[in-house]
Amino acid sequence: MKAQFKYAFLAGLYIRGHVFAAIFVMEFVFITLGSLGLLPFAAHVTAVSLGGVAIAVMLAANIGGDVLIARRMFSVPEAYLHALTPVPRRAILLASVLTMAVMDLVTMAVVITAEVWLSFNLAGDNIGKIIWDFIHSNGPNLFYVILFGIMLIAAYLLLLMIIMFFVTAKKSIFHKMPASGFLAFLLACGCVYVASLLQLVLIPLSNVERYGLLIVLNFNNIAACPVYTLLVLLETVGLFILCSRLMERKVNL
Repeated sequence: MKAQFKYAFLAGLYIRGHVFAAIFVMEFVFITLGSLGLLPFAAHVTAVSLGGVAIAVMLAANIGGDVLIARRMFSVPEAYLHALTPVPRRAILLASVLTMAVMDLVTMAVVITAEVWLSFNLAGDNIGKIIWDFIHSNGPNLFYVILFGIMLIAAYLLLLMIIMFFVTAKKSIFHKMPASGFLAFLLACGCVYVASLLQLVLIPLSNVERYGLLIVLNFNNIAACPVYTLLVLLETVGLFILCSRLMERKVNL
């Protein structure tokens, strides 16, 4: 299993590693100079603008890195090596999905945090003092921040599993069918629809508002947040099991 994480990490690092390193150095220099008051106003505005561009560039690099990780399982010649690897397909799938999630979330969190830091510096605010004041005066609210972060990670894992399920279905059960990609896309949309319907079990813990065809649940009970997170994780595990079994059954390379 350790080897699978290593190979997935190296594959995902091929594109985004260089991009992230360049962005990190640039943001570090701008933040350091800006915090010390050594960055002229015009240069500071330029730094904030470049930080916004860096977010888009990092997002594109993450997508490219995730594609490279997925190609190892479904596209030749790398997929031949994985097909011959004497480990369960679920181990390869788990290592790939977790690697994508960690690398995506960490890199985007760093780049977005740097942009926020630069923006506060441009506005003349001390970001360190703002963070300290927030922790000191809103300590109990940190629980909600942590809970929201866990919910975000769970939702992102579900998104990645829906994408991986789409690719797996296209390469397996729909491989010999006409318009296999479209059929796999419809199946992925069905997964999203079913996942949204399952959230209706949280109605007793929330306020229900209807906007035409849309039903929105507003949580009015703190207990609903952990339950929602657990529900999303269960949906993710269900898709993971189904996807790994499809990979074990047959994947056409």
